[in-house]
Parts: sequence; C-alpha cells; structure tokens
Amino acid sequence: MKNKNTIRKIESVIELAIMAVAYYFVWKYMIFDREYFFPFLGRGKYVLMGIYFILMLVIIHLCEGFKYGILKIADVLFSQWIAIFIVNAVTYLQLCLMANIMIPVKPMLLLTVGNFLISGISVYIFFAIYERHSKASKLLMVYGNKESVGLKLKMDTRADSYNIKNIVSIDEGIDKICQMLADYDGIVISDVSAEQRNDLLKYCYMHEIETYITPKISDVIISGGEGIHQFDTPLVMINTTGLTPEQEIVKRFFDVILCVIAAVVLSPLMLIVALAIKFEDHGPVFYKQARVTKDGKVFDILKFRSMVEDAEQRPATDDDDRITKVGHVIRATRIDELPQIFNIIKGDMSIVGPRPERTEHVEKYTAAIPEFEFRNKVKGGLTGYAQIYGKYNTSAYDKIKLDLMYIENYSFLLDLKLILMTIRIVFKKESTEGFDKVVSVDEILDEINSNR
Repeated sequence: MKNKNTIRKIESVIELAIMAVAYYFVWKYMIFDREYFFPFLGRGKYVLMGIYFILMLVIIHLCEGFKYGILKIADVLFSQWIAIFIVNAVTYLQLCLMANIMIPVKPMLLLTVGNFLISGISVYIFFAIYERHSKASKLLMVYGNKESVGLKLKMDTRADSYNIKNIVSIDEGIDKICQMLADYDGIVISDVSAEQRNDLLKYCYMHEIETYITPKISDVIISGGEGIHQFDTPLVMINTTGLTPEQEIVKRFFDVILCVIAAVVLSPLMLIVALAIKFEDHGPVFYKQARVTKDGKVFDILKFRSMVEDAEQRPATDDDDRITKVGHVIRATRIDELPQIFNIIKGDMSIVGPRPERTEHVEKYTAAIPEFEFRNKVKGGLTGYAQIYGKYNTSAYDKIKLDLMYIENYSFLLDLKLILMTIRIVFKKESTEGFDKVVSVDEILDEINSNR
C-alpha cells in the first residue's frame, strides 16, 4: 500500500511537470510580448511555471484527479479535465491582469486542448501500470450481522482493488479468525461490536495486516475531535455544536457571493426554462416542497416544476408519465435544482451540506434511527458529502455517517472540494448498483465456495 501511494505521487509530479513545461512554451512563444511581460523575460518565467504547477496541483487534488488505480479511469480523467479548464481560465485572467490588457485567448485554448491530451495519455499509461503490476488484495471479511455482508457486493464492483475470498462470522471467535488471517493479505471488519473490533484491530496492527473497517457513528464523531495535550494523559475534545461562529460567517459569506454571481450568470438559462415550462402546459413555473434544515427548521425548497400540476406525492421514476417533456430534460441535466440558489441567498440552505429531507421522511428516519437528527447541526445543502459519495440506494444509516463526516471535518477547502466534485457528479448518471439485488449470506458463501 505504501509503495502504491509513493508511485502515485511520482506519477502525479511527472504529469504536472509535463503540463507546466507545455504552459512555459505556450507562454514564451505564443503569448509573450516584450511590451507587456518584459519583467518576466528572465527568471520570472520560471516563477510563472511554478505558480501554474502549484495551481494545477491544488485544483486537481481537490477534484480527486490523482487517484490513479483507485477511482475508475473515466472519473479520474473527467476530474482532471475539469481542473485543467478551471486552472487555465484562472491563468488567462492572471496574464490579462499582468499585461493590463485582454490578451488573445487562442493560445490558452490550444494549451487547454494540449493539456487534455497530456492528461488522457498520462492517465491511460498510469492505469495500465496499475493493471499490470498491482494485484487486488486477498481479503477475509468478518461480519457482525447478516445485513452487513451486503458490503461484499459493493466491494465486488471494484474487483481490481478488492478480492474478498471468504467471509466469516465474528461468532467463530477471535482466535480462530486470527489463525485464518495467515492465508490472507488483509481483513474487512463489518459491523462488529466495539470490544471484538478492538481486539481484531490491535492484532492486525501488531502484525501489519491490511485492515478495512466500517466506522460507527461514534467513530465518525470522534474523528472530528481536537487533541488536547496539556496533560500527560491524551484527551480528545469532541465538537458537539456543529460549525463554529467564525466558520458559519465565512460559509455564509461565500454562499451569498457565489450564489449571487451564479444567479446573474445563469439568469438567461433560468428564464428560458421558465418560459418553456409555462408554454408547455400553462401551469406554475416553480414547485415548492416543505423540507427540514438546521435545528429542525422547516422551509419551502424551490425547484423548477418538472411534473404535471398537482402530481401525487410519491417518488418519480425515469419513465413516470407524470413528468412533462420539459421535465425530462431539466431532471436529466439537474437544471430543475437551480432555483435553490434563491433558497441559499435567503439563508434557508447552504451550497454544501446534508441534503434537506422532506418532513415526513425526517419523522420516519428519526423514529428508526434517532441519530438522524445529528444532520440538523448545519444547514441543508444543494450538494454535499452524501450526494457525492453516496448513491441512490445508499441506506439512511450510511448517509448519516457520510453527512457527519462532513460536519465533523468541515473546512472551507472541503466545501471547495465538494463544489468542484459536484461538477463531475452532474454529468454522471446516478448509480443504483445493487439496488435490486438481494442476496443472503448463505448465497454469498455458496458463491465463494464454488469459486475456490
């Protein structure tokens, strides 16, 4: 695992260096004008290369574009292309400010196309290296209850990275499981009691066994704690209030700034959509629905209406006959969500945060999972951790853990990262893998035994 991470970092530096060199030649031979850029004729040009390198490093990292061999190749490639477009747009504006004039845009467009090619070739080569030289870890799964075995089905979708060869109940006993581990590269511990999990974790830590654990809600909360080192006994102070006042101020400031800009830029598109909805059936343009946000406050979320007027209150499917012609288009492109910009400006929502749920869903989930209320420590968001890392069929319990990971590890950079990653998600069809597939533990064991 350590070697893989080291190789991944080396590959990232190589790709960035090639892009920085490409930028240098484009700037020197296609953009440079002595009248505007004379101070950068000497060593200044290397400063520009360095700034470009750092910008590309930060933005691609935030977009998770360096995860060669971890994410799917299409996800890595699309993440890099989004980052390249953003960095080259920022760099173009930077050069215009330096020259105090709008320089020709053609060289930067050529550089962007060139970077797309460099990215495509690099990603293809790096993934080929992983496929040829890396082998999926041979894993033993230890489960606490039968429902937790469903994790195997999810991990099987990435057979290039994870190879669960056997599953065993924790009831078999710690000693027997530790003996079994001699035949495996690692272990997956899924929904095991805290005491038994600690025993397994310490054993694996001592013997350098690759270990994967499904965290409990308490683990997620502890992960956001702050270490206290005033005594010779380690202490962890747990954040129980959500965001700090200064974090809320910064978050609110950027919510308003970004959404006002977005409202201005996207106003022509929203006007066209509004007219299309009105002309199709002469009904209302917007659809309102009661949702729950911070501290249990209820507000009306705003969407472009994509269904016939007075449609029944039940979830819509892709081929639902209640969806209008315009509705099919705006739902597929997520344009129906754009009016929520005004919810954010008003203060009901934030750009990033747990997805605000319908009031009846909150009551149902809270009755089944009391921890569901933990999500209400921050405002609901247009996008968020669970929307990006979850799927349509992700369980409510797992969504709570994902949302708590965001709350407990909040930072401005995390918000920026999730906003950038949302761009990739918008163009990716929502995954429902495993949604219709119900498999028992016995069936999984039979499958494992038949493949031996």
